[in-house]
Amino acid sequence: MLEQVWSCLGAEPTRVQVVQEPPPEVPLSAHLDVASLAWASVAAASLSAAELVGGREITPDADRIAVAYASERHLRVGGEAPTVWAPLSGFFRSSDGWVRTHGNYPHHAAALRRGLGLPADAGKHEVAASLRGLPAAVAAEAVTGAGGLCVPVAHENAPVDAELRDTPIIDVARAGDALPHRRAGGPPEAPLRGIRVLDLTRVIAGPVATRTLALLGADVLRIDPPRLPEPEWQHFDTGHGKRSTILDLGASADRERFERLLATADVVVTGYRARALERLGLAPASLIARHPSLVAARLTAWGADDSAADRRGFDSLVQAASGIAWIESDDGESPGALPVQALDHSAGYLLAAGILRALARRNVEGAGWIVETSLRRIAAELLGMPRTRDPQPADRSFDPARHVQEFDVGGLGVITAAPALAYDGGPTGFSPPRRWGRDAAEWR
Repeated sequence: MLEQVWSCLGAEPTRVQVVQEPPPEVPLSAHLDVASLAWASVAAASLSAAELVGGREITPDADRIAVAYASERHLRVGGEAPTVWAPLSGFFRSSDGWVRTHGNYPHHAAALRRGLGLPADAGKHEVAASLRGLPAAVAAEAVTGAGGLCVPVAHENAPVDAELRDTPIIDVARAGDALPHRRAGGPPEAPLRGIRVLDLTRVIAGPVATRTLALLGADVLRIDPPRLPEPEWQHFDTGHGKRSTILDLGASADRERFERLLATADVVVTGYRARALERLGLAPASLIARHPSLVAARLTAWGADDSAADRRGFDSLVQAASGIAWIESDDGESPGALPVQALDHSAGYLLAAGILRALARRNVEGAGWIVETSLRRIAAELLGMPRTRDPQPADRSFDPARHVQEFDVGGLGVITAAPALAYDGGPTGFSPPRRWGRDAAEWR
């Protein structure tokens, strides 16, 4: 898989041939080859970073990759493990099968209840009873129509997956003809010093990508809307080295502030629905048209074509809708899941790899680059990889404590996974995460 990714990135093909083969076994056990997907994704980002400092050897650690992919399990905030899944997120029986819902955000939980015609205080049992009385497709349509998230748990569709695999797993395309937009580079341990990144992403995949850029020295400013607060634990998990601010892009004053930031940005990374970004003038093509020197990176759940442009989604929902949930079933009667949010994390590292390659290529080939991938495209790749009928636990144990970092964040003790990206002479530890939404809307 790494050779395929490296080809999509337009990089020197001989470089990937020196990477360790076969790769070390990442201790992530599943029917699908999550271990190889994880290793190749982190290796691609590591290799892209190493290229910025003269093509050094990459040194990803298989155990550290496993910890990074399961980062929420190792996260501690004030000594406590966070509650990762809300009560209304999960698998529920329908009258003709199963559905998967996502209600971690309060506004999505409210929309789920609204779509099912339930009162605002309805709990898991009421939701389960309502869904049990509806066909999966009807339930999904009702919840989606109300702005919530619910998908039928489907079996895989091999022709669709094969068609998706004919497209690049990470698409890096030139879209402009402007001269390179150069900035002074940093030392080898911070090759992106001087690079400015606007981060308009949430949850896991996009934040993993921008966290990687911050690790390499970029000035990353995350921007969130005022009415959609991020759970603090979630931001601690992926917010390392970034600053975080709140702007309402529908309000003129905040939009003007955003446009001033955009005018001197090098990279914009988005993780919202394609149609929503189009309405705000933030689609990649629109950004490049106004600022030709940008690298515009877009992560979506389902893709950005017309059929998916307005569709909400998360890793767990893509697993359910693509057939992964049934493949990972333990008993063949109820759906299962991958051992980690592998689509999210892999998409994050692959998006970071694409951005790093675009930044390198703009100084040679000219500016104006668009980088794209989707969780659904990553799912198709995983579905095309070798499978194991009876997955066995890893045949070795390791100490996760070797692969975490501890921080003091405003007097609050926070333990998070350490960086999985690794190359000779590169950074070995994250900068601390910061409190969500408390920074000024300005560059460092």
